[in-house]
Amino acid sequence: MEEIWIGIDLGTQSVRALAVTASGRVVGRGDHPLASDRSAGRHEQDPRAWWTAVTSALRATVKQSERSAVRAVAICSTSGTFLLTDATGEPLTGALMYDDGRAEAEAHHVREVGAATWQRLGVRIQTSWALPKLVWLARTQPALLPRARLCHQADFIAGRLVGEPVATDTSHALKSGYDLEAGAWPTEVLDALGLPPSLMPSAVPPGSVLGAVGSAAAAETGLPAGTPVVAGMTDGCASQIGAGALEAGSWNSVLGTTLVLKGVTKRRLEDPSGVVYSHRAPGGEWLPGGASSVGAGALSARFPGADLAALDRAAAAREPASVIAYPLVSRGERFPFTAPGAEGFILGQPQDDADLFAALLQGVAFVEKLCFRVVERLGASTDGAITLTGGATRSRYWCQLRADVLGRAVRLPELADPALGMAILAAAQRRHRVAEVASKMVRIRDVMDPRADRTERFFEPYSKMVGELERRGWLPS
Repeated sequence: MEEIWIGIDLGTQSVRALAVTASGRVVGRGDHPLASDRSAGRHEQDPRAWWTAVTSALRATVKQSERSAVRAVAICSTSGTFLLTDATGEPLTGALMYDDGRAEAEAHHVREVGAATWQRLGVRIQTSWALPKLVWLARTQPALLPRARLCHQADFIAGRLVGEPVATDTSHALKSGYDLEAGAWPTEVLDALGLPPSLMPSAVPPGSVLGAVGSAAAAETGLPAGTPVVAGMTDGCASQIGAGALEAGSWNSVLGTTLVLKGVTKRRLEDPSGVVYSHRAPGGEWLPGGASSVGAGALSARFPGADLAALDRAAAAREPASVIAYPLVSRGERFPFTAPGAEGFILGQPQDDADLFAALLQGVAFVEKLCFRVVERLGASTDGAITLTGGATRSRYWCQLRADVLGRAVRLPELADPALGMAILAAAQRRHRVAEVASKMVRIRDVMDPRADRTERFFEPYSKMVGELERRGWLPS
């Protein structure tokens, strides 16, 4: 009987759970949908609905696997999502989600009050981060503060599993202002913001054991009572672990609606512009990354309902396309540069749909290449393995194109899921190197090498796109 570890991913639209063996074999899975309340820039969810979804997903997962073989469970959730609870863990507020935008004024205030601290830590506080939203709650509901406790999304579920409030992990705590260098909350900054020390939970490194599944939670979820509950990481970090990109110099490029690049460095990257910020890995390394607003969303916007496989085949004959595209999904760019006013553009007139589609695919690949150039200029090594994940990996042609533009081999895992990353972290806990455990649990289905003749074809159009970004004043020269 193989040992089993369970990972839980608290997403925006659903909760997913996976039961995985030490060899990476998935022996159980479950999911349950979630609903959101969105209005005028606000985005909330009911924390109690998270628990309902988790119990449903876990019951399905455990039912498919050998219950007695479950050894530990870990949880990831959306970064910057939190609520306030009382001392027993009961919600005092709804959950303010990762993209809730109500705290714009508070974000400006937080940036000013803690300017020296944020500069030292290399972070730029954004409106959607948890800390500005926490300040907003403190300003609008001050009566809650004496009895309130900050609780991130993953913390809430971990507490329900254990049966009492648990510590947070330093990964989820980053966007709440946690000082990863000092390993402590920046109390002087929090005091200046009017946030009492009692509001902030204790924080432990990812992979730490938070407690064990209690009898009540065991009855609801099907998990064995006494199963260790392991401190997780944010969904982006969980995806990186699930991709196996955990050795210094290795990178995970996640291409879905937008593009996210995450890597591993031995020291924290210093980025004066704030477009790249770093989480701390369980082993002490740093996980720098950035999120672009360029991505596959540009395809669905331009070609809704189209036969993308047919367009892929047509685009393969247009290398390079006759036009240059900067395929921004929405107004504003965050990485590889910051430009709130940036808009997508096309240089030239496409000959037909195939030409335009090819330009969009190539444009995303060019931005991906530029992202790598930016992190290299900041001092990061990129000579390790590059792993591609995200919905765009369904297009084999696009993966090959990205390898060609980068001039690098790329790996495609069999399964790319944040829940897998949490199963890996649960298996490693803090007794083993996560990278070593991941090397056994992450299965690579394909490696695509660049075609040297194709790589050279894209030098000129790539340079033209970069030059246009500079000309428009978005990309520093």
